[in-house]
Amino acid sequence: MKRAILAVAVAVALWAWLPAAAQEAPEGIRAVIAAQIEAFRAGEMTRAFDFASDGIRRIFVTPESFGAMIEGGYAMVIDPAEVRFLELRELDGTLWQKVLLKDEAGLWHALDYAMVEERGTWRIDGVQFLRRGEVGA
Repeated sequence: MKRAILAVAVAVALWAWLPAAAQEAPEGIRAVIAAQIEAFRAGEMTRAFDFASDGIRRIFVTPESFGAMIEGGYAMVIDPAEVRFLELRELDGTLWQKVLLKDEAGLWHALDYAMVEERGTWRIDGVQFLRRGEVGA
């Protein structure tokens, strides 16, 4: 009987905890992505670089080389006219946040942000372009 009560108590505690944790992750992840975009808009490449994961920081080493990569391959994130967050999902242990960005010319770009938690903070661990069929509403 005590085991049954304990099992029910654990199940209720997990049930109460899981929805809160699931809601915190998308909001924290979206806040990091939005903050990086705001840093790009403000021309603050050092601050934008701070939102990158340790792995990305090791690859690019300096905010300047990171900025050159962004300007060369992901210019639409520097000052998008509109940003829409789509679904967050997990693939092979990595959380991926789909984001739609409208550039200054009015073209939409679908990006997938790989997110990792490092030392209690969400960080951007990579961004890839999505093809048309990979974007959901």
